[in-house]
Amino acid sequence: MVKLIKCISLLFVISIVSCVSAQIKTEVASSFPKTLAIDGKDLQKNYELIVANDADKVRALKSLIKKADKILKEANVYSVMDKKQLPPSGDKHDYMSTGPYWWPDPSKPDGLPYIKKDGQRNPTYYDISDSQEIDKLEDASLSLALAYYFTKQVKYSNFASKLLKTWFLNPETRQNPHLNFGQGIPGLNTGRGTGIIETRDLFRVGDAALLIQGSPNWNNKDHEELKKWFSDYLTWMLESPIGKDEAKSKNNHGTFYSEQVIAFALFTNRLDVANSEIEVFKNRMESQLKTDGSQPFELARTKSWSYVNMNLYGYFLIAKLAENNNVSLWNQQISEGKSLRNALEWIVPYLKNEKVWEYEQIQKISFGETIKILKLAANKYSNPEYEALAQKIDLKTYQSDIIELTY
Repeated sequence: MVKLIKCISLLFVISIVSCVSAQIKTEVASSFPKTLAIDGKDLQKNYELIVANDADKVRALKSLIKKADKILKEANVYSVMDKKQLPPSGDKHDYMSTGPYWWPDPSKPDGLPYIKKDGQRNPTYYDISDSQEIDKLEDASLSLALAYYFTKQVKYSNFASKLLKTWFLNPETRQNPHLNFGQGIPGLNTGRGTGIIETRDLFRVGDAALLIQGSPNWNNKDHEELKKWFSDYLTWMLESPIGKDEAKSKNNHGTFYSEQVIAFALFTNRLDVANSEIEVFKNRMESQLKTDGSQPFELARTKSWSYVNMNLYGYFLIAKLAENNNVSLWNQQISEGKSLRNALEWIVPYLKNEKVWEYEQIQKISFGETIKILKLAANKYSNPEYEALAQKIDLKTYQSDIIELTY
């Protein structure tokens, strides 16, 4: 039985590689997808490594296909209409969530207004499904789009397009392009600028749409309609009171506000907006970093390690996005000691176990975002030590097929 399973597994890998190999011969060697946060050149290189039967890339592709097939089998489709609650507007098409770190005040009979317990997530946050479903949408659509890119099997692009149309385009199920009711606090407000951080990974939807562009069920009209949704959402971010409030944030919320403005502006060809926000981000780095590369706003949190890495990943993501506008932030010194690389070097001794993390961290340390940072840094700074450090961290726990296939 074991030999039979191994044989089937081997045939599965061979069939995938053969499919990819046949496809790549029909394409121009210099062509690569014009994606946003994912590097199209890296995708093409990994495509070619799969054809060459590179063990790591083939393993990652096999894992991706398994995940994509599971998504197809489960056939879950996500929509803001799935939530049981009705937003304050009375329109279920409006996205809605509550502040995750806010709890009933035990000194008040009705618990109102809620009080903040930083880093302690109130389980009732999950009672409203929008935040969970948008996360699943982002992950599923990109996984399927990558499966389509590497195999050219339209079953993956077809379902990816169905997911995108359901959340963004179909009149019956689409989200209205705003977050007026994100992370509301019972007894205080119905929505805050803070809620905008819940769409920080929507750039993955842009990359997914670009990867399936031209496939049978995602035509130019569909793509332009999605761009219109993102353009409307970007305008809301820039002009609404809630969006303007989040733009003033000094910590990671400010970083991911800039990340979203840049990503959505690039996706919708509003390049002047992207360039302007890149300059804003430089000022954010100036205010967020100390000359030793540390991040005082994040170190003050109860989950300091998590937020330092999250914010640093935001820096690296913005630097990758900025390349689309021919702007390089990788070696830019904002002022003395304040740069992407210095911010990375500040955490390296902790990764090497040369230092013990002495700041508050009320949950177990994890390295998911750290892996992405190190892999990007290894490439951008031509430094194999960063790659070696990434390999040293427990990749069996943290590495995903998407990281392996897109970096």
